[in-house]
Amino acid sequence: MAVVRQFQGPIDLHAHSSVSDGTETPAELVRAAAGAGLGTVALTDHDSTAGWAAASAAARTARITLIPGMEFSTRVQYASVHLLAYLFDPADSALLAEMTRVRAARLSRAEQMVARIGMDYDLSWDDVLAQTTPGATVGRPHIADALVARGHALNRSAAFADILHWKAGYFQPHYAPDPLRAIELVRAAGGVPVIAHPATRGIADVVSESRLKTMVRAGLFGLELEHRENKPEPTARLYELATKFGLYVTGSSDYHGTGKPNRFGENTTAPEVLDRIIAEGHGSAPVYG
Repeated sequence: MAVVRQFQGPIDLHAHSSVSDGTETPAELVRAAAGAGLGTVALTDHDSTAGWAAASAAARTARITLIPGMEFSTRVQYASVHLLAYLFDPADSALLAEMTRVRAARLSRAEQMVARIGMDYDLSWDDVLAQTTPGATVGRPHIADALVARGHALNRSAAFADILHWKAGYFQPHYAPDPLRAIELVRAAGGVPVIAHPATRGIADVVSESRLKTMVRAGLFGLELEHRENKPEPTARLYELATKFGLYVTGSSDYHGTGKPNRFGENTTAPEVLDRIIAEGHGSAPVYG
């Protein structure tokens, strides 16, 4: 039986650094989490573990617990599904190969979108690169930042609501594995998979019960149901399914620094759930500051 660790302070299991689409370096993010009063934070950059080392060093200094993680891009037909993965082995060959393929597809997609947007707006690929850090997973948020810098949008949210909205005609999908395959890869790498903000699109788009059952059989650990973007009706339904299938429920901020209004600790995870994640994750270890 796992020993329950007494975590001090709130637990926030979803945050992004400048390695993906956050505005703070991994070390800055960890210090910001500690400054916000958190006891535990997870670094979950998109399809990348490049920030783990710097975040780990900062966590030891800031005396905060760090859960190494990632937000894995997956897709069901045309619908994007994000999978939070915790405590997996970052050197696992199968998972690493899929992460590399997804990052390459994200980059190609971003370049194609910028080329399309550049036909109608004063925007270049160099403008987008100027909004990234070396080695970052380039995505639509960086395009949004470039549009803001060029004066074409007020902020990221406005860019996504207008020019980057799929109805504007510039959107380009990118390769991502089916979530079932991603769950299998994460578990094989010793990690713990949780579907991120699964109730953002409304009840008609909630994952079907039969599909969810298949994911549970493949090793799905839980659902991130406490998140500002989840809608009430589908969230209530997913709480019912979580109970039915024995899934754990997490809560997180999805912090991006100044890139989003989300603030550390606005939604949190129960200590007993984190204890279970640590008990099941054996690909890497928490960093206790």
